[in-house]
Amino acid sequence: MTATEGGGPDANASGGDESDANPTVRRTDDWDAGRLHDLADEHDTPLYVQDLDRVRENCERLLAAFPDADVRYAVKAHTGRAVLETVRDAGLDAECASAGELDRALAAGFDGDRLHYTAVNPPARDLDYVVDVAESEPALTVTAGAVDTLDRLAERGYDGRLCLRVNPGVGAGHHEKVTTGSAPKFGVPYGRAVRVARESAERFDVVGVHAHAGSGIDPDQLDSHRELVSRMGDLARELIGVEPADDAGSRGADPLDLEYVDVGGGFGVPYREDDEPLDLPAVAEATRDAVGDLGGLTLAVEPGRYVVADAGVLLTRVNTVKPTPAETVVGVDAGMTDLLRPAMYDAYHPIRNLGGADGEPAPADRGVEPATVAGPICETGDAFCTGRAMARPARGDLLAVGVAGAYGYEMANQYNSRPRPAEVALADGEASVVRRRELVADLTTVERESPGGKR
Repeated sequence: MTATEGGGPDANASGGDESDANPTVRRTDDWDAGRLHDLADEHDTPLYVQDLDRVRENCERLLAAFPDADVRYAVKAHTGRAVLETVRDAGLDAECASAGELDRALAAGFDGDRLHYTAVNPPARDLDYVVDVAESEPALTVTAGAVDTLDRLAERGYDGRLCLRVNPGVGAGHHEKVTTGSAPKFGVPYGRAVRVARESAERFDVVGVHAHAGSGIDPDQLDSHRELVSRMGDLARELIGVEPADDAGSRGADPLDLEYVDVGGGFGVPYREDDEPLDLPAVAEATRDAVGDLGGLTLAVEPGRYVVADAGVLLTRVNTVKPTPAETVVGVDAGMTDLLRPAMYDAYHPIRNLGGADGEPAPADRGVEPATVAGPICETGDAFCTGRAMARPARGDLLAVGVAGAYGYEMANQYNSRPRPAEVALADGEASVVRRRELVADLTTVERESPGGKR
């Protein structure tokens, strides 16, 4: 498949230290502009485009970097059926943070032994569903991060495979809202983990321990990642009896028959045009060194963003150009309802002007000026960028908001009664609609339905 046929990158544009067939990072400039124009013309905008071939390539890179590890895709990054099936076929397991994600993974064909349920403070209906699934899929593993959650599982008769989530007191991530490793919300405190794990083994089949530093960890935060991994290695060795226990409640106890230690994911991707890609082989080597000898246990990692982020773009059309004394405000038909990350995290996404306005020269032939790209939502925060230098926009131009494949469609919402966008998947040179565009009627359907399902 050529890059143009698949809507994918020019293989020579950003090869990094990878082969041309699987470059380390895809930049927004690497997407074929003509193909994106064709998709926008055919399917209208706003429109998400997800390249499944790139998803597969990212999975292959992860498996190559962690050849002896259990690599689990963090489903919350992108739950689309086509993406899940691609990840499944590539050989990754599925890490599900909710009952809904678990249901999606099952529908995508994941077997129970490849499913890991890792919800935080799960609602009662979710636990009911998961325990029911475990009846038919006993190889499913449930991760719990609170003693109360363990009690709630036992009250429902669950005694199957269990992983204990631990709070190691070390966190990292691209924003404080996604730094989990040190947040009290996540996991049993590290100092209590040995005692809780041993007590849990009296009620469940305890197969692993788990921790996660956060989301979007960049190269400058790898020391925190290594510290978390090191602590989890120490904990695992203590539980299996390789190292002496410090917890008085565990002295003299039989070693646990663990299978793995899960150190989470959160591997960052370069959003800014000049950001260097994460050196994944070096991260994998540092992870193995930090966790140490696990006495036969398997190392598990849970990448999500790394799998899908650079495989997706959001296409949006310019509808209003308003010069102001400070800058040009460029109104587009996508907003924070379609891509929430800039408003929620002040996240940077590259924006490429693909042109297309009638009578206007190609973007490369226009002047560059600062522009604020703002959506149609009645909020000041509804802006993809402020004062960003770009080719002078004109009404009718098509803009590509890059690196939007992770937490893009997943966080899309219906605020201001705006229907969610369509999504097109690219695979082997073909494009197909995998999520149709919502209509206003879709927003009001639930209001017209009676509790019994009748209108």
